Amino acid sequence: MRFLFFIMGLMFFSCAMVGIFLPVVPTTPFLILSTYCFGKSSTRFHHWLTSSVVYHKYAKDFVENKTLPRKRKVFLLTLASSMLLFPFVMLEFIWKIVIVLVYIYLYYYFIFKIKTSE
Repeated sequence: MRFLFFIMGLMFFSCAMVGIFLPVVPTTPFLILSTYCFGKSSTRFHHWLTSSVVYHKYAKDFVENKTLPRKRKVFLLTLASSMLLFPFVMLEFIWKIVIVLVYIYLYYYFIFKIKTSE
């Protein structure tokens, strides 16, 4: 089981690194997932990740305090909204309802559940 968490941690960390260079891939969620997976698999890799500059820049505030800077919240909401816009336009009516519900939950979560820091 530890090996599976380790492989998943590497996979999520790789996605996070891609997200640093490609703005359409969110970095923070993948770093949080890789931190969790490394915590379950290897204390050495967990310590390495949580002491890295990338972790401190993108995920530390959220993991420790459940806060995000206003600029990052706006960026993530804009990115998520624009990514959901394509399927909203292309899919049938019933799926549009589902996407609207996802939009509502997304904005609710970002506005009321994640505190803003600066």
